Amino acid sequence: MDPPGFSHPPAEDGGCNFEFVSDSSNFSDRPLRIEIVAGPPEGRPDGEGDSEWDRHRKRRREAIEKRKDEQEGESVAMIEGSPSGDEPSRPSGSSWSMDSPPVIRIKSLYVSSTILSAKSPFFYKLFSNGMRESGQQHATLRIDASEEAALMELLSFMYGGKLSTTSPTLLLDVLMVADKFEVVSCMRHCCELLKSLPMSQESALLYLELPSSISMASALRPLTEAAREFLVNGFKDLTKNQDGLMELPLVGMEAVLSSDDVQVASEDALYDLVLKWARRHPRLEERQEVFGTRLGRLIRKVLTHNDMDQEFSNKAVLEALFFKAEPAHRRQALAMDDVTNRRFAERAYKYRPVKVVEFELPCTQCIVYLDLKREECAHLFPSGRVYSQAFYIGGQGFFLSAHCNREVQSSCHCFGLFLGMQEKGSVSFTVDYEFSARTMPSGQFDSKYKGKYTFSGGKAVGYRNLFAIPWTSFMADDSLYFINGVLHLRAELTIE
Repeated sequence: MDPPGFSHPPAEDGGCNFEFVSDSSNFSDRPLRIEIVAGPPEGRPDGEGDSEWDRHRKRRREAIEKRKDEQEGESVAMIEGSPSGDEPSRPSGSSWSMDSPPVIRIKSLYVSSTILSAKSPFFYKLFSNGMRESGQQHATLRIDASEEAALMELLSFMYGGKLSTTSPTLLLDVLMVADKFEVVSCMRHCCELLKSLPMSQESALLYLELPSSISMASALRPLTEAAREFLVNGFKDLTKNQDGLMELPLVGMEAVLSSDDVQVASEDALYDLVLKWARRHPRLEERQEVFGTRLGRLIRKVLTHNDMDQEFSNKAVLEALFFKAEPAHRRQALAMDDVTNRRFAERAYKYRPVKVVEFELPCTQCIVYLDLKREECAHLFPSGRVYSQAFYIGGQGFFLSAHCNREVQSSCHCFGLFLGMQEKGSVSFTVDYEFSARTMPSGQFDSKYKGKYTFSGGKAVGYRNLFAIPWTSFMADDSLYFINGVLHLRAELTIE
């Protein structure tokens, strides 16, 4: 339990500097014995091919796994008293075994139990319960050799409120040790320093791989958010650098997929990319585990595939159906606030999603719905265009495109809508089409333009001024065509 009235200090200690107390027998009240054991090996035996960040990531992963294995007995191993002298002690308790690494070095320091206890619940327990139960006048810490420099930096921070290093790898070690010994103020300080340093893809991935213990979660958030933003900016356009995307580890893919800002042709294209990435795992069970527990919830389209567990697919379909059953305003709120429903929010698709209703009788027909936000329309000015995702009728692919055009006669800008055919070549296709838009105050679709056109591949047809008004009137606050900030368009296509 925390000491009575215990509160974590701020990242900086407000000018209270007790560095003169550090390792001073005159101002310290307790000896602290630090037993240093052989740590895990770094990198490969020959060290070839590993960057500094690669070796650090391996060391951190090994340390994380070791922490998981030792958590049950960690407090016992840390709080043991030891006999006097410099002979290595043998801690009792479940965490020690004949396989424990040997002690290679011992350090003895004079510490102020009051100052350390005020900064850390761990040290408060160490100097109260631990020493009272052991009957010793000094306490013993056991650390890996790789933690020694970081622990010295941590103790210095607890006295003086500052660190002497700006090395990112050492700061990361200090962060891990600060989490281990529950010094939240030092964790926040390390995160602030790391965030201020130049970031690379390697460092961003390393920050995202840090364990999120309860004490570290809030302190880490600014750093992990900065790391996610760095990765998203590096892979913002998913149509480019796909080779680099395929090389990302799982935490990197999660960071990219969780963003609404990544630019992708469609969710189908993103799904194909994720499948391609997942197939790096040779075993089907591993791919199903990755989709079911990590990546599946980030894909904003419900599809079935052998690589996806059937139970997960069924659950995703039900969640999507329940989400769609909500009123429009409720869906928008859920998509923004609820973690489960976040995957139903739309991304920055290069091709806008459409809803399609198909009929085969009495003739081949489809009704296509395209929604554009007011902000998307505003970005079209003065000569932009936005395309819909492809839809099919009679086996041929078509798309809609919205334009900001300039009328030749009046020189005014206006909103135009066009229908195009995907396939190029000698295929000829005759289509009856009609464009409509929902209009205030009725909210019903009103027909705006209709025609008949024979497509010969790669052609487009439409109307340059769909609403027969200038752009300024179309985009005005009192425009009849934006309902709750959304322009609702409909295209009806018929093949006789």
